[in-house]
Parts: sequence; structure tokens; C-alpha cells
Amino acid sequence: MARSALLNIDTQCSFFQRDFWEDSNFADFSRNMNTLISGCSERQIPVVDIFHVDESGPFSIASGFVTPMPFLTHKPTTTFHKHVHNAFTDTGLDNWLRRQNIDHVIICGMRTEQCCETTARVASDLGYQVTFVSEATLTFAMTWQGVTLDSDALHHRTETVLTGRFATISTVAECLAGLTMQE
Repeated sequence: MARSALLNIDTQCSFFQRDFWEDSNFADFSRNMNTLISGCSERQIPVVDIFHVDESGPFSIASGFVTPMPFLTHKPTTTFHKHVHNAFTDTGLDNWLRRQNIDHVIICGMRTEQCCETTARVASDLGYQVTFVSEATLTFAMTWQGVTLDSDALHHRTETVLTGRFATISTVAECLAGLTMQE
């Protein structure tokens, strides 16, 4: 039986300071994330908060914005700071998960197609079973070469490239239904 941990990636106040911030999907995201965190906590699944930290700007510790978004009220089992897109490089997360005998990670958080997707790919490459709870991730429209992908298109793109290769795509309800109580 798999032993699980929930990775809450970059759900931090730093994002409120970005010029691309928009509230359009935020209410659904925060509700879904709180349901996922509560469900994992009830099953005694560790919740790991991961914050992105830069040397300057709104993602620096000195900015005061590297804090959980106000809707989050849980007490994480542990917290890691990262400096790159994935949550594993130079953070100690892999060692911590292995010491806890965890072989299954559940991914939620900010920037679906960046930090969440990259963490899922690295986790899979490291041998973890990965569940990607897309409805508990949030992202924003992006434009390149005159083509804009809205957040729904980015979610779909991420699910398409992860499923069957790096992760199982899941709703909050599906994820929680598949989990059992951990000790």
C-alpha cells in the first residue's frame, strides 16, 4: 500500500504582487485546495508546504510576502523553501519523504504548468507515484508569439502531457476517495 504526502506548492502571498494576478478562478481554487488539505489531514496524510524564494522582489523573504495565502489555515507537517521551479532540487524534500517511507505524492498549488507540473515530472523521475489534483492548482493566462492560452487551456495542456506518463490526473473527490488512513 502506498504511503502518501500532499505537496502544497507556492500557495503564497507573493503572487498577489504580480501584474498577471487575477481573481477569476481563485474562489474555486481555494475551496478545492481547502477540501483537499482537510481530507488529507483527516486521513493523517502529511501536508508539506513549499514556498518559492528569490533573492529580491515579492518572492524574497525580506518582502514579507513569502507567507501562506490567507485562506490557508492548516498547520503543515513541514515546510521547504525552493529556488527553482520544482520542489525537489536543493530542498531536502526527497530525503524527508524517503525518511517518512512516502512513495506517493499528491500535487496541488500555484502555477499549474510551471512549478506544479515540474514537481510532478521530477517526482515521477525519482520513482514516486504521483497524483496531480488539477482542480486544486491555479494558473493565469500566458501569451507567446501572439497566442494566448487562458488558464483552462493551460490546465488541459498540463493534464495532457502528465497523464499516463508522469502522473494520474484526479479531482479532489477522486483523490480523497482513493486514500486511506495513515498512521
